[in-house]
Amino acid sequence: MAFALWLDRDIAWAQGTHEYRPMGVAVIAATDLFSPRDFMPARKPPARRGPAFQGLFASLEEVNRSLARSRSREFQKKFKSNLNRQLAVT
Repeated sequence: MAFALWLDRDIAWAQGTHEYRPMGVAVIAATDLFSPRDFMPARKPPARRGPAFQGLFASLEEVNRSLARSRSREFQKKFKSNLNRQLAVT
């Protein structure tokens, strides 16, 4: 199994293969998690060389863990930004 992941703002794309057979491409909200039924063979993935490409993963579970980590990093950035803004006001 192999999966490629792209994150583009609020959308997450994944392209998967299972035992060397293409599963297709899945598109979900970046706040969601991928499941095998999300993949459609007719859908085309974004370009791998673009800035949205996050890398290759060995399982769908790893892809979902990466999504969760990116959400956590975004939350921390927003929290720190809000905290710094509040401290600057006082």
